[in-house]
Amino acid sequence: MKILLVDDEIELTDPLSRVLEREGYRVDVAYDGPQGRQLAARGGYDLLILDWMLPELSGVEICQELRRAGDLTPVLFLTAKDTLDDRVCGLDAGADDYLVKPFELRELLARVRAQLRRSRPGEPPPDDERMRFDDLELDCDNQLAYRGGRSIELSEKETQLLAYFMRYPGQLLSHEQLYQHLWGSDRQPSSNVLAAQIRLLRRKIEASGDKPLIHTVYGKGYRFGSGNE
Repeated sequence: MKILLVDDEIELTDPLSRVLEREGYRVDVAYDGPQGRQLAARGGYDLLILDWMLPELSGVEICQELRRAGDLTPVLFLTAKDTLDDRVCGLDAGADDYLVKPFELRELLARVRAQLRRSRPGEPPPDDERMRFDDLELDCDNQLAYRGGRSIELSEKETQLLAYFMRYPGQLLSHEQLYQHLWGSDRQPSSNVLAAQIRLLRRKIEASGDKPLIHTVYGKGYRFGSGNE
């Protein structure tokens, strides 16, 4: 999933973009209205996060231009404007959601997930959305896993990783295969990022007393399964 974040507050934009990337999203950033409009017009984004007040061209104007051009990419406004008239103005401009600064990061991430789910109306969910292995279930659409009677929240990248493992139980998946699946051939992170991602996923799905499911094959990769590898 690819997100465009347009906000001129660098002290907000830079850390927020890093948080979104840690959640598994690809993020482009613009710091003024014209640059944001140029990137948005190119298309290819699943969500636009626009600040209301931007240098030279406001987020509202960007949104209005996109809607007039027939671009229906979901738009989430970030703004300090919090009156009813402001909210109505933003929604009338074509925004899909509206979040008032300062905001809680958890709420922003929840709204991002909600907009991304709604942005795929042409992809009907399968009859059974959950993947299963042993006592573990994975709901990819909602980024939730279930094990031992508990619900486990996952990031976008953790969901992708776990789904890949569950498709190939018992098979050795090399480091290169995992990198290609999670990041593609471009913008691959440093070599320790995959190990860190595996470690975070293990903490979530292998609580105390649970059977280990992700097994390290040293120097080669990882194998997913319930046996002792």
